[in-house]
Amino acid sequence: MSNPQLYARTILVDGAVAGNIGSWLDDGNRMVGYWIGREFWGRGVATAAVSQFLREVSHRPVMAHVAKHNAGSIRVLQKCGFTAIGENTFTGSDGQPAGELIFRLDETTPYASPACSMPEIED
Repeated sequence: MSNPQLYARTILVDGAVAGNIGSWLDDGNRMVGYWIGREFWGRGVATAAVSQFLREVSHRPVMAHVAKHNAGSIRVLQKCGFTAIGENTFTGSDGQPAGELIFRLDETTPYASPACSMPEIED
């Protein structure tokens, strides 16, 4: 039961599962989200995975939400050409309100350089 509106991939680095990346439609907006294991942080894995996703999924615009305190993910999105377009508040896992930034990538915005080393991404 494949849903063509969903995109879900496992991110592998040197044969090890490093994380995952997914995309879905939310109220007509194409969204992207990803998770990278802590041991892979700071190695360009998320930037490379988002960059590859942007080459595979041509739908634009693409939206992403990121917690305000998540400097690493904010930088990943910026390097991939996303721009902050707004802010929101959500309830965090601790039940407390937390802030998030809303990012958008339009069709005219270039994304990350193909010079990024690409992790292996599997269905």
